[in-house]
Amino acid sequence: MDNKTFSAKLDIIGINPFVFVPENILAKIFEVSGKNKSPISVKGKVNGADFTQTLVKYSGEWRLYINLKMLENSPKRIGETLEIELEFDNSERTELIHPELKKAIYNNPITSKNFENLNPYHKKELIRYINNLKTEKSVVNNIAKIIRHLNGEIAFFGRKIK
Repeated sequence: MDNKTFSAKLDIIGINPFVFVPENILAKIFEVSGKNKSPISVKGKVNGADFTQTLVKYSGEWRLYINLKMLENSPKRIGETLEIELEFDNSERTELIHPELKKAIYNNPITSKNFENLNPYHKKELIRYINNLKTEKSVVNNIAKIIRHLNGEIAFFGRKIK
């Protein structure tokens, strides 16, 4: 076995399937990435299928969460042994902001200020949410909610603007 492949039993915490990452592979990822704090961008293969993901430390343990894009029916496969190849991913993972969301945010000084003051993950969460919607109606409705959120009127993703 090299320093990026391993076998692991699929486990679950809450509703999230994951595998623990062996210490030798973590050490190599820490060395190559130059960091040992969560999150760390990784890429690899699970049972031969390519994926990109984020390696995170939760409750004192480093975990690779195995979502449905990575492994079909992953929540129903708990206990299965997976063959995993894992390495640091230094590629840029910037999500472009939807043009309508950008226009709605930056047309108002309050929403633009509040958006710029969000932590990077919260910004990314909002951008990704809109980018993954399927219909124009959903985009329009949810942009309106995000604007209300940025104005401090409502919580979005369980978060409020302070």
